[in-house]
Amino acid sequence: MSEPLLHQLARQAGLARDWVDANNRPQQVSDDVLRRVLEALGHGCADDAQVRDSLASLAHSDDAEHVPPLLTADVGQALALDRYFAGGRPVRCTLEDGAQLQLQLDAQGRLPGQLPPGYHQLQIEGHAFTLAVAPAGCVALHDRVSQPPARCWGISVQLYSLRRPGDGGYGDCMALEQLARSAAERGADALAISPIHALSAFDQHHYSPYSPSSRLLLNSLYASPAAILGERAVRQAVEACGLEQALEALEQEPLVDWPRAAEARRRLLQALYKDFSQGDHPQRSDFDSFREAAGEALEHHCRFEVLQAEAVDQGLGADWRNWPEAWRDPYHAEVQSFAASYPARIEFHAFCQWLSERSLQRAQEAARGNGMAVGLIADLAVGADGAGSQAWSRQDELLANLTVGAPPDILNRSGQDWGICGFSPEGLKRNGYRAFIEMLRANLAHAGGLRIDHVMGLRRLWVIPRGSKPSEGAYLEYPLDDLLRLLALESMRHGAVILGEDLGTVPEGLREALAKSNVLGMRVLPFEQASPGNFTPILDWPDNALATTGTHDLAPLAGWLENRDIDWSHRLQLIDAATELHWRHERQKEHAGLRRTLESNYGPLEDNDAVIDAAIRYVGHTRAPLVLVPLEDLLGCDEQPNLPGTTEGHPNWRRRFARPVRELLDDADAARRLELLAQAREQAWERDR
Repeated sequence: MSEPLLHQLARQAGLARDWVDANNRPQQVSDDVLRRVLEALGHGCADDAQVRDSLASLAHSDDAEHVPPLLTADVGQALALDRYFAGGRPVRCTLEDGAQLQLQLDAQGRLPGQLPPGYHQLQIEGHAFTLAVAPAGCVALHDRVSQPPARCWGISVQLYSLRRPGDGGYGDCMALEQLARSAAERGADALAISPIHALSAFDQHHYSPYSPSSRLLLNSLYASPAAILGERAVRQAVEACGLEQALEALEQEPLVDWPRAAEARRRLLQALYKDFSQGDHPQRSDFDSFREAAGEALEHHCRFEVLQAEAVDQGLGADWRNWPEAWRDPYHAEVQSFAASYPARIEFHAFCQWLSERSLQRAQEAARGNGMAVGLIADLAVGADGAGSQAWSRQDELLANLTVGAPPDILNRSGQDWGICGFSPEGLKRNGYRAFIEMLRANLAHAGGLRIDHVMGLRRLWVIPRGSKPSEGAYLEYPLDDLLRLLALESMRHGAVILGEDLGTVPEGLREALAKSNVLGMRVLPFEQASPGNFTPILDWPDNALATTGTHDLAPLAGWLENRDIDWSHRLQLIDAATELHWRHERQKEHAGLRRTLESNYGPLEDNDAVIDAAIRYVGHTRAPLVLVPLEDLLGCDEQPNLPGTTEGHPNWRRRFARPVRELLDDADAARRLELLAQAREQAWERDR
């Protein structure tokens, strides 16, 4: 029986009609859902005629006459080009460094694997394209340490949670710089931070760091103006705006008040820009060179910010998808004219990005300059807001009409819709992977490592048509081999290690592919159980994944031991009575099992503080190349930064530490645990070398 046309189209478009759920049960996407997803991908399929047209269009874009603008290859490996060219054809090659080479395809139409890693320009029979030759894998941690094997350690922190005098109500890059120096002095190799992507400048109630407006630019609220422009300039601006009392009040708050803090910071930045733009400021040349180097990505983002504010003022709304047609096109003459009419408003946003970039640069220089092997590890969100800047500026490469999420599973019976959009696999290929490459470069610019949230997105994403339920989605396949090669190439160019958050339902074979590319997976202590209470022995933890005691979505160890996460779920009615009873029963077994495991290694444990100490030693003694301990666990905090599945009721992304950042690692608990961790890592190195 022949395959129905609709199913052919779905397969050609990279949609999986059949899939296996978290309970290992086969599932099938309905034809109705397939049609809605295909339409959102840009493939008409209302009837058989439209389906045939869409199939023909896909076949045409994929035929031998259309050599893609970028192909990828592994270093030292021949590249089969027989699909496009006959054997024996001459190849003119311009290497990335400008050197010219004359090569020839072999009789089978293969390009010899003679080219070094890099982006090279090839010409064959009048066809010009880029060949990205990838190294054998991403930079490995053992390449960054003087005495392999790597047994590094570091701290993970939610940037906003840090506190310093004069911070305006939340942690910024100056606080990060202080923490980096403090951690480096104690021997840390890395400092992993929460995402600092640009968020919506319009809606300050929308502050999840994992729902950015753009992953190409920075959240300008995190800039540290005093570090770049000087304390005196900031003090004068604060006084000119009359912000003294407001800032002081914000600094006393136990939680971040994002709308108030953002408004105060915006007024401060505008006052600083007013002073900066008058006369010949001594840092004007640095700003101008930054703006020129940042190019189109920065210009588009700044224009979007100004356009969005204007659209809101005119009653058109903040979502560009509802704007007049001319404004929906970043290259339209009306957009160009609008930008030309408001040069100072555009420049203000560029000024904010300059401050942010230079502030982050200082923090990474402080980390590396004080001896960290890696320094900052940036966090890359899995997608961007479909109504935001990146989706507007890269419309052919981002799927603004599909949101990313997860199908129904054991923990989320309704599935999840994360409210963000992912890349278009077809759009990436059409545009030579431009949007993916520029995103990697932007996030590696001032970091020694990059954590990729939901790294399964390199292989597939669960995509949901806008307005549909999470269960009404489908898995969309991505060109994993190409993306991994580009990731390895950018890792090499930036000297950065790559971490992949591979928690949850992981497609078969993905972890092996990541390991082959030197992408470190993640192993989290509470998840390392074969069955409730049966924890993975120290030497059975893998050496191709980082080890950690927790994540931002979990209760810290103190809270886990006190069932704070279950209490919150009960309080917010996220679970029914039967689920709660079962959860508490299982947690009892987990508590007993962890204590039993730790005591077998470290002797009797008197209280929960001793359990936390031992747990940190435990992950420190594993074979993981890198151990990251959340600052919450070092300090013994019991509340988690984020409670998944909630937008109200729990103070997500708002918790702050009570003590100033300069004092945090001197806390008695933190100091003791850092020493225990450092000792455990040294012992693990001695054991494994």
